Amino acid sequence: MSLLVYAPIAHCVWEPGGWLAKQGMLDFAGGTVVHINAGIAGLVAAFMLGRRVGFGEEPLRPANIGYTMIGASLLWVGWMGFNGGSAGAADGRAGLAMLVTQLGAASAALAWMIAEWIVRRAPTLLGLCSGAVAGLVAITPASGFVDAQAAVIIGAAAGVGCYWGATGLKRLLGADDSLDVFGVHGVGGVIGALLTGVFADAAIGGAPGSLAVQALGVVCTLAYSGIASALILWLVDALVGLRVTRQQEAQGLDVSQHGEHVE
Repeated sequence: MSLLVYAPIAHCVWEPGGWLAKQGMLDFAGGTVVHINAGIAGLVAAFMLGRRVGFGEEPLRPANIGYTMIGASLLWVGWMGFNGGSAGAADGRAGLAMLVTQLGAASAALAWMIAEWIVRRAPTLLGLCSGAVAGLVAITPASGFVDAQAAVIIGAAAGVGCYWGATGLKRLLGADDSLDVFGVHGVGGVIGALLTGVFADAAIGGAPGSLAVQALGVVCTLAYSGIASALILWLVDALVGLRVTRQQEAQGLDVSQHGEHVE
């Protein structure tokens, strides 16, 4: 599903003759093409799939915070190649992209932790990891277009904004987005895309983008990906179904669908 939705958006934004590219849309490494796209698709899937058994009635806590930290750490390291590699060469722009990626992730992790401490009086490792990923998402579209100072601001905005996206906005929407795909990737992608239009530096290669063009790209991506994802999920549901049985869900999908488990 992701590929079917991703390809037309990538063509519009990254292909020089694409509609949004000709408008001046800036997306260095996929903040709009990948993250906003995935975020809204995840939200639509959460609505159409429905809530997990026990959602809102019993605590559904993460299974292993240690694995969460390891996964976030691997993402943080791998993102350097993801953003830096989008320069297409081992040059100064690639180095700058890696630097601002590091700064964006770090400032977002701290901002999320501070927001969590202010609201809940209890900063968490899960929040710190989520904040780092939020910063990585938000700096992705801007990584080849902004300087270090802008990266810190973008990361801080993403840390606070995505914390709200994964808590307040999530409750407002009422979707069981168990991995906060929309709260982190969707909201973080929107923040990053818009702030790319604010902080893009022409001296680094940021022209000719603008906030209005970035906003247009955000709205079009949300609309297209949301509608296309809903149609694809509706077709899958009609053909094979989206939900497993309650018994299979309680047993766990690793066991019920794959016959595998960890001792």
